[in-house]
Amino acid sequence: MGKINKLRLPILFAALVLSLSIGQNLYSEIRTDPVRNRANNCMKAIEAQDDGKKLVVKKIDTGKNTSLKEARFLLEAQTQEHTVDVLNWDVFNYRPKVGFRIGHTGTEIWLEYYVSEKSIRGVVARTNGSVHEDSCVEFFLSLDHVNYYNFEINCIGTKHVAYGPDRNNRKNIDPKILDAVRVDPSLGNQPFEERTGSYNWKLLVIIPVSCFVYSDIKKLDGVKATANFYKCGDKTSPPHYLSWNPVHTKTPDYHRPEYFGQIYFD
Repeated sequence: MGKINKLRLPILFAALVLSLSIGQNLYSEIRTDPVRNRANNCMKAIEAQDDGKKLVVKKIDTGKNTSLKEARFLLEAQTQEHTVDVLNWDVFNYRPKVGFRIGHTGTEIWLEYYVSEKSIRGVVARTNGSVHEDSCVEFFLSLDHVNYYNFEINCIGTKHVAYGPDRNNRKNIDPKILDAVRVDPSLGNQPFEERTGSYNWKLLVIIPVSCFVYSDIKKLDGVKATANFYKCGDKTSPPHYLSWNPVHTKTPDYHRPEYFGQIYFD
């Protein structure tokens, strides 16, 4: 019996060492995985916000091949309006009136903005151009808490969409892919220089999941994500920067996913 125990002891010791080694490697991998760490840190920052917002994106009851007119009617009938009214930077204190509605069909995001402002500008007509300089509404969406898509659309429906983890490391989405994003600007799609006065305009945007080319997503049902909604106009009179969820930076910066709010697709 003693001989058997002596023979087993080295085997048991070797098994223990191997187990500890595997555990240490797994622990080390978790600690050093930058993507996982970034996602965890971002969600911790979002959940720690005292003024962070949450939003449920309702699923719209609709049929197939819905027209823009029908989509607008269903969105207004089945969802509630939210406001983009947070002034984050004192030096930019002009607050146009901005609201939005959002819903989804499972394979599309429906989003409509309502804007009242004292000057409008719609100069940029090139896809992925500097639409933020015009009267512009924006929707930033992260599906993995690491990278995010920024949908920026000016008042004549020109789109700028990119993907990446921050402001500097972004990949523009191919304009051919963005052709699938349907837009309906109430001001039409012809460029114009700044007009001053008092203006009201609307913009309906329909985003199919096929545009999320860097994400493995086929259906939106049950998806937990983070997002923010914005209104800006870098070259309008006056320049302005509003958000739905507060952004706690010293200067205007929408590319801060740690200040996104939480959204859940019904």
